[in-house]
Amino acid sequence: MSTYFDDRDGTIWIDGEFKDWRECKLHVITHGLHYGSSVFEGIRMYNGKIFKNREHMERLIFSANALDMNIDYSVDQLMDMAQAVCEKNNLTDAYLRPIIWRGSEAMGVDARAALPHVAIAAWYWGSYFGDAAEKGISLVTVKWRKPPPGCVPFEAKCGGIYVTNSLNKHEAVDKGYNDALVLDWRGQVCESSGANLFALIDGVLKTPIADCFLNGITRQTVIQLCKDLDIAVEECVLIPKDLEKATEVFVTGTAAEVTPVSRINDTVYKVGEVTKKLQEAYTKLTH
Repeated sequence: MSTYFDDRDGTIWIDGEFKDWRECKLHVITHGLHYGSSVFEGIRMYNGKIFKNREHMERLIFSANALDMNIDYSVDQLMDMAQAVCEKNNLTDAYLRPIIWRGSEAMGVDARAALPHVAIAAWYWGSYFGDAAEKGISLVTVKWRKPPPGCVPFEAKCGGIYVTNSLNKHEAVDKGYNDALVLDWRGQVCESSGANLFALIDGVLKTPIADCFLNGITRQTVIQLCKDLDIAVEECVLIPKDLEKATEVFVTGTAAEVTPVSRINDTVYKVGEVTKKLQEAYTKLTH
């Protein structure tokens, strides 16, 4: 099979139809390509069951509405189509990518005449960080910061917002690290390029307040697991200096799952017992 994502065997659900993977093409004059008018989700299926399917589809529709896009599909319909896509592709363990974008019906900053289109694709995707996930990944502080909440629709999982995520990821990898430590406009700790961050400091698991970046579904799941397991957890302001005092750090996300961090800049961490306990609990919950 080709390594290119437009040249794969499989089936994609797009605008109400199942189509051959290779036939799912867009015109070069597509509004979502030119203006970033798209929203998406990343979802995982484990052992034939889609994890947090409803929560992801609810957020997908919320994100679409935040970008002034209304679609004709309900949450339940999208959930059913996600399951059907996996079945069509004979997948029991999969990564799913639902996406809504404005099409080629119109061009210009006024997006309303460009109609929303909907698709769901699914494929097998192993560990997001590969072998590095077991021993822990490395993060480095990067250039591009999260803007104030009044500047972008940060609560929406919007394609256009991810431009800075990609630039931050490129900078980190070019410097020899696995991923980025992203700060906000105030200099406070936010997240990595595509996952939320937790740090064990003075016996309390702390995570930045999601007031200018996406409040991840996996982040919310891990916070609840902490409460179930009597692990002290706190949403609070973190500055880079605070992370130097941490004894454990990990990141969370649908793709990343619960991935330990072994280094941030010059500070080294061990993969500790709290991280391992939450990894185990998350694996048990998802499977």
